[in-house]
Amino acid sequence: MKRSIAQYHLPGLFEFYELYKVFLPLFREHREYFYDWCDIGSVYGAPADCIWGGGRAGFGDDDAKKVLDLMKGYGISARLTFSNSLLREEHLLDKKCNALCRLFEETGDIQNGVIIHSDLLLEYLKKNYPNLYFVSSTTKVLTGFPQLRKELEREAFCFVVPDFRLNRAFEQLRTLPQSLKDKTEFLCNECCWFGCKDRKACYEAVSRKTLGEDAPHRCTAPGAADGYRFSRAMENLGFISAQDIRTVYLPMGFTNFKLEGRGLGSAILLEFLLYYLTKPEHQLHVREAIYLDAMLDLF
Repeated sequence: MKRSIAQYHLPGLFEFYELYKVFLPLFREHREYFYDWCDIGSVYGAPADCIWGGGRAGFGDDDAKKVLDLMKGYGISARLTFSNSLLREEHLLDKKCNALCRLFEETGDIQNGVIIHSDLLLEYLKKNYPNLYFVSSTTKVLTGFPQLRKELEREAFCFVVPDFRLNRAFEQLRTLPQSLKDKTEFLCNECCWFGCKDRKACYEAVSRKTLGEDAPHRCTAPGAADGYRFSRAMENLGFISAQDIRTVYLPMGFTNFKLEGRGLGSAILLEFLLYYLTKPEHQLHVREAIYLDAMLDLF
């Protein structure tokens, strides 16, 4: 029987290029440092000033060709986060976003993708960039299992990221056929309050901001003023630990796991990479290799 391998979908394609430039060689050349039951399936993100962007405001400014060359060199799929939920017809002609799609479509053996919310954008991309694959964004806030199943059954999507509050709906998740389990991509490390009623409004505010519109939104969730805390995310009812992935989700037939963190900074991303991918006895080796790289500013 073939052993299942967890595929991680990591944040910061543009935002944390410098970190990945150091981490990816380490991941390949010292595979003994890392768990053998996982691999890197993709890295996602968006450059600054992309009006198709959403979820989190993009701030990466690294050259797209340079970013793609790095991912291609390690056989890793690159994903554009174009999850703006409020796009209109006139936005589809944006030169920067179209240029990125053209570039991402022409990368040879490694297929790249787009994380997407808007059906308007989906139809446009399917027609104009058919060599890209599409991921249904968690910004749709699919909190009901029937909603999730319907989304998984859409042929347009290779992957679907449900709302984190479905992460432990095990009784229902077990009913999915393997073909739909293969498309399910769980968001592991969400820090948002489990009882939040404003999650969709929060994402819409980001979409408006990205479009240059007025976007007043104040999060009223407990602890919101403290920002993201990985320690608090670990206490979330929807949190998926590395142990959960290995002992619960993989045996159930689920293999795709997304880590959030595009807007959190490279020091926090490193903590995610250590926790989810790195054996405890080798975490210091990885930290030292990253910290001692004179070209990398983590703080």
